[in-house]
Amino acid sequence: MSSSGQSLTSIEICAGAGGQAVGLHEAGFRHLALVEIDVHAAATLELNVVKRKMWGAAEARQCEILSMDVKDFEPAKHLEKFNEREKRSIRPGELDLLAGGVPCPPFSVAGKQLGKDDDRDLFPTMLDLVGELKPRAVMIENVTGLIKPFDKFFTYREHIKQQLRDHGYVVCGWRLLEAADYGVPQLRPRAVLVAIRKDFYRGFSWPVPSREFKTVAAALDASMKRRFKKANRLDWYEKWRKKATEAGTVGPTLVGGSKKHGGADLGPTRAKKAWGALGVNGMGVANHEDEVNLDRDLGNGEELGPMLTVEQAAIIQGFPKNWHFSGRKTAQYRQVGNAFPPPVAEAVGRAIKEALERTGDLAEIPDGDLELDGMTWDSVQGTLV
Repeated sequence: MSSSGQSLTSIEICAGAGGQAVGLHEAGFRHLALVEIDVHAAATLELNVVKRKMWGAAEARQCEILSMDVKDFEPAKHLEKFNEREKRSIRPGELDLLAGGVPCPPFSVAGKQLGKDDDRDLFPTMLDLVGELKPRAVMIENVTGLIKPFDKFFTYREHIKQQLRDHGYVVCGWRLLEAADYGVPQLRPRAVLVAIRKDFYRGFSWPVPSREFKTVAAALDASMKRRFKKANRLDWYEKWRKKATEAGTVGPTLVGGSKKHGGADLGPTRAKKAWGALGVNGMGVANHEDEVNLDRDLGNGEELGPMLTVEQAAIIQGFPKNWHFSGRKTAQYRQVGNAFPPPVAEAVGRAIKEALERTGDLAEIPDGDLELDGMTWDSVQGTLV
């Protein structure tokens, strides 16, 4: 429940294992539906929201977990719980927020960057749902590759924004948000777009970075101590803690990887090297801490350091500690690695909620938008600064 005591309704597509949904829930949104095609991720949502009732009994009854291709999602047809409860289908303009982390491969620097020519591009589907549902607000999350200035995606970004304007929205612009600025112990920049329907637009303020810097050493200390204690090697724990504390920084971006290629690890060579500086072996993912393998999972404690468990990767991603993941280890890790950090989603969600709850006269609609307000592109680092 939000600070004002009122929950707003939301539907989320491409929900994954629930990173964005967890954050939006904490911001005060009540989910009517979470749509996700991956069976393991959908099972994770079902496990936590419905079976374990992590958001309470009411939302467990009211939230629809839809394991399906979002291209086949028909709100009037598939919101069965809402339809049964309200004795009608959802009306255009009734929903408060439509959100989604549409697939990133079409725009990822690690892929072929086909953009709109990639058959995995779901922006058209998202925009069709905006036109059908007419939500009061829209939130879209993607990789930073989509918003590099003056690159080949510029025209497509403008097309997306123009489609939203044609549907009656004020586009608040794309904004690069760095997860480490919101208490997440990881470097994870993400591009976020927010749009507010004109008849509700009274201004919008992007969330201010909290600067609550949390290091990997601080985030993982308790769980590492438990793991080494179970292995009866607290001396190895002290060596890990010393190395991680001396590094004194956040981790590199976790990657979920492709279903088509190999098992789980912590990313490319550069990322593995960065994890090594934090005392972590990035060559794989460890078993659950109750299934300690000294040689592999704990890396003999001295040379390579311990591998992360799925649970520890989830901590690095900003998930609550009691959020459980379905599937085998690699499937679980991919869910974690592909997630949107909940604390970042919560910060944006609170900003949207504040904008929707503003009273008074409607604000003047800006002439265009400052797409990358206050940021420039660092071609050397390959980041927005």
